Amino acid sequence: MTEKQVLNLSDEYEIRIKRLEKIRELEIDPYPAKAQRDYYIKDVIDKFDDLEKKSSKFFIVGRLRSNRSHGNLTFAQIQDDSEMIQIALSKKEIGDEKYKQFVNLVDVGDFLEIQGNCFTTHKGEKSIMVSDWKFLSKALRPLPEKWHGFKDEEERLRKRYLDILCNPEIKDMFVKRSKFWNAIRKFLLDRGFLEVETPALEVTTGGADARPFVTHHNALDIDVYLRISMGELWQKQLMVAGYDKTFEIGRQFRNEGMDAEHLQDYTQMEFYWAYADYEKGMELVEEMYKYVAQETFGTLKFKIKDFDIDLGKKWERYDYREIIMKYTGIDILNTEKQQIKEKLQELKIEYDTKGFNITRAIDNLLKYCRRQIAGPGFLINVPEIVSPLAKKLNGNPELTQRFQPIIAGSELGNGYSELNDPIDQAQRFQRQEKLRNEGDDEAQMYDHDFVEALEHGMPPTCGFGLSERVFAFLMNKSARECQIFPLMKPKD
Repeated sequence: MTEKQVLNLSDEYEIRIKRLEKIRELEIDPYPAKAQRDYYIKDVIDKFDDLEKKSSKFFIVGRLRSNRSHGNLTFAQIQDDSEMIQIALSKKEIGDEKYKQFVNLVDVGDFLEIQGNCFTTHKGEKSIMVSDWKFLSKALRPLPEKWHGFKDEEERLRKRYLDILCNPEIKDMFVKRSKFWNAIRKFLLDRGFLEVETPALEVTTGGADARPFVTHHNALDIDVYLRISMGELWQKQLMVAGYDKTFEIGRQFRNEGMDAEHLQDYTQMEFYWAYADYEKGMELVEEMYKYVAQETFGTLKFKIKDFDIDLGKKWERYDYREIIMKYTGIDILNTEKQQIKEKLQELKIEYDTKGFNITRAIDNLLKYCRRQIAGPGFLINVPEIVSPLAKKLNGNPELTQRFQPIIAGSELGNGYSELNDPIDQAQRFQRQEKLRNEGDDEAQMYDHDFVEALEHGMPPTCGFGLSERVFAFLMNKSARECQIFPLMKPKD
């Protein structure tokens, strides 16, 4: 924005303040609590011919988006949540005083209540002839397109309300986002899953390899963590309690880096299904992704990054060990940390050296390799060393019954046959605890209460989780762009 534009914005604000003062001098309430509305604007447009024939008056409400006066006649555009329509004000129709007030006191951006009737202009445009109007909310700042547009990404995300107002495609994206989560909810509810709520504050984080946020609970005088999973260990305790199918959709928090695919505060869904294994889980997840994509976007075909994705085709299976061998030449079941470290350096892959161990080394290799895979399909036969909560694969204890949907080179979900052997689980927690003590902040904590719950017996269970990353990928946008109010660093 130029210096002149800054000055003009300041002048505009002062002009509107003076108009607000004039409105109050006239004893007009610029911010009333009550509004009359008979129709949404879209309803008026849909019923226009009928309403025009009746010539009856009705009320609409909305924000003024444009305004042009021609002597004794003024045309404007008014917009509500549903649509936009032209309104016309004639001095003859509404009287000299009300007309002058509109011309002299109303600005683009103001919210108005309009009373009028339908008519068609001589150019054939469907319009509303105004018989009366009143202020609902006086806007003191102009809308951005009048000045310099709204193209700076940081500013758009910081002032998302203006981004949505000025860019219909952004508004539509968040309608789709709502459809996305409601489609998941409906899919699971229709199949007998019970929606539950589990704690967001925990004394022991569980269910994922991630660095948590820490805060202090004043009433109990203890440090607690914001959850890093959607209640995984809690939902599995509900399997112990006798529920067969549960799920939760909510916010979770990971105190890690930001990039196009990762955020610290985001929405996640996890379901748990008793008496089902990972094979049944893959069948259900494939069906769910297809259903949700169709309900949200009306198609199963997407352009994501450089990939053409068809969710409707047969989903493939990718072997974890074979994929890494194919793209790096390393056999992850017969290697050491140093060999992987050298390969990462050769491939120019950056990684966090703090707490770096064989688990993190293998995970970094996998992330590199899966970027080559278009999908859709499932990554399977995941090593036990990187899967502390998954059942071992029958006949091969080095691998687990774990699956990850792979679409457009990324992991878009995670599930497995849940480990329900309390002794095995305790041993794996001990290994994770050792990794934490050696500096791996993402290694899982030992949850004694969960192990005790398993000792009471948990049925065979399949668990699965997905985050809003799935929606962002289907939109072919970054995760931050697809959050309605992403976290922003405060301005200096």
